[in-house]
Amino acid sequence: MAAAPTLVARPAAGRLELAAAGAWTVAHARDLDGLVEETVQSAPAGGPLHIDMTSVTALDTYGAWLIERLVRARPAGAATISGLPERYRALYDKIHGTEQDSAAHAPRTGPISAAIAHLGKATIQFGHDLADFAAMLGAIVTSLGRVLARPASFRLTPTMHHLDRVGWQAVPIMLLITFLIGCIIAQQGFFHFRKFGADAYVVDMVGILILREIGVLIIAIMMAGRSGSAYTAELGSMKMREEIDALRTMGRDPVDVLILPRIIALVIALPILTFLGSLAALYGGGLVAWAYGGMSPAIYIERLREAVSLTHFEVGMIKAPFMALVIGVVACAQGLAVKGSAESLGRETTRSVVKSIFLVIVLDGLFAMFFAAIDM
Repeated sequence: MAAAPTLVARPAAGRLELAAAGAWTVAHARDLDGLVEETVQSAPAGGPLHIDMTSVTALDTYGAWLIERLVRARPAGAATISGLPERYRALYDKIHGTEQDSAAHAPRTGPISAAIAHLGKATIQFGHDLADFAAMLGAIVTSLGRVLARPASFRLTPTMHHLDRVGWQAVPIMLLITFLIGCIIAQQGFFHFRKFGADAYVVDMVGILILREIGVLIIAIMMAGRSGSAYTAELGSMKMREEIDALRTMGRDPVDVLILPRIIALVIALPILTFLGSLAALYGGGLVAWAYGGMSPAIYIERLREAVSLTHFEVGMIKAPFMALVIGVVACAQGLAVKGSAESLGRETTRSVVKSIFLVIVLDGLFAMFFAAIDM
């Protein structure tokens, strides 16, 4: 049986000298932890250190790390080692050459340098996210091309299943949210416009704002939080359980089997929900106009017909499928980016929702500039 490890301090002029002996292996982990911890706490900090390892009879990776811990507790060059048996030299050199804790030994930088470094990392991450988005979009277009070339390969049943989940089952909550949004916009409009005697223009504001911007934007944000997060969580769970790898092993493309039906269902569902949500918001605005603004339903409808044109409706509906595509691509890309832990699944799901909402708002702004440029 190997001798128990020891670590003894010996008197020396101008430095701390330690003599290590016995078996420095994981079998004696409890003893070694106590020895090293006691030495680190009792030894004066900052002075030179010498460790004599002539009497060490056994050394493994665990023991070598403990010796390295003593060395790294001193300033660079202040600790030396002697007497290490030649058969353990390669092991210790490998441990000694590993990268030290970057947090503990990172160079101190000023706030400006830290901000520039953070900006650089964010820019690199943005480039990676953009590349992942483009790769996923390309894979979806390629899969759609295969389906168009061979329509019999289209997975109708999964598509209808997802359409039911993201479309039909989402109708109640979407109608409720958009109805309340319409009520709030109308109430605030009457509250402020009444000061200028411009109550009639509240209908113009509600109609144009709902049909062009708010209706599709609220529905898209709700879909990103409801359906986009579900897509990411489902694909991430499949990735963790290696189900996606199993599909590839069986010769099936995960994009064809899992992703394309979800994207198509989302692209179909979001315009329908936008139409229903806009109607609910207009109804909510009319209800507030009658109950709060004293405007009869007949006047509200007539004013709405004068203020709103088919163009306003077309603008909102044109945006819907593009927003659905962005939400679906981001959700699926983040789902496939999940690693093997629950923490990774939660992190990617959060990123999916945040990125989807951000891109939806950016896309809405780009569409606003585009339609303004073509006078639409």
